[in-house]
Amino acid sequence: MGTQTNYEFRGEKDMNTQKELNDDEVRVIKISKEALFEFIYEKFIDDQDLYLDVDPLDVTNAFDINFERGEFIFCAYKSEDPHGRIVVLPSDIDLQQLMKTIPDTTSSMYAGTRYRQYTKTELIQLSKKK
Repeated sequence: MGTQTNYEFRGEKDMNTQKELNDDEVRVIKISKEALFEFIYEKFIDDQDLYLDVDPLDVTNAFDINFERGEFIFCAYKSEDPHGRIVVLPSDIDLQQLMKTIPDTTSSMYAGTRYRQYTKTELIQLSKKK
């Protein structure tokens, strides 16, 4: 018989506390677009120190997804200015447009070079390209 566990994941009890499967069992997760988006976003938030070489306590994020084209964009930028005021991403930066105008920054999230660094001015200019 499998090991019994009683753990919680994000506040919800695991539906099946049995860790092992028998020979005829298959566990399945099927999620909606919204849940997939949430999963991708949360994974990027959790691992942004690895993916973007940033301190998660010093940055805030902007993100978007285009399910039709199968693209996701995730940005990290300094969360406070030198005076401690909250920084917001300029409204002229259009993440949907950036997904159309900038090339993929990596072919794999496991590659050594996953991201490209832009200035906010460059992203504003790229957001204006059609």
